[in-house]
Amino acid sequence: MSRVDLLLGQMDEVYDRLRRRIADLTEVEYFWEPVPGCWTVRRDESGVWINDYEEPDPDPPPFTTIAWRLAHIADCKVMYHEYAFGPGRLTWPGFEPPSSPETALELLDTGHGLLTEDLAALDDDGLEASVLTNWGERWPAWRIFWTMIHHDAQHGGEIGALRDLYRVTGAGRFGAGG
Repeated sequence: MSRVDLLLGQMDEVYDRLRRRIADLTEVEYFWEPVPGCWTVRRDESGVWINDYEEPDPDPPPFTTIAWRLAHIADCKVMYHEYAFGPGRLTWPGFEPPSSPETALELLDTGHGLLTEDLAALDDDGLEASVLTNWGERWPAWRIFWTMIHHDAQHGGEIGALRDLYRVTGAGRFGAGG
């Protein structure tokens, strides 16, 4: 098996697990805030959808909602594609976060599709090519895909745990915003 095929298999396996876990995500779950002070996706005072975010990251970082985590996964997929294999023009302020589970899933599918096409177009030698990250560092191409596999697994697991918590607490009755 080639390294490209191995990465394609791993990328799809982890992504499929994530997608199955969130296929029936409701809007109430998407925006549920299990603790006060969560970072989430919300409308600002002018009505524009935003992702809560600060640079540098606060220490300790705030807890994040399913909406924030899902938007983060989807945005990162698109951004990694954009700089490593695309024109490299998008910026974080250019993203409008998904305002519903449906739009989050659409963006997630788009980002995964772009990265899958990028990877499928490479051969094993192409995996060693130097590509750009959105913060200006150069990586071997394989590291983009490895990072996205890890990213899907980590945040997908977190989202799964949040969905379990939502379910066992009686649809969020013990959390803020529930």
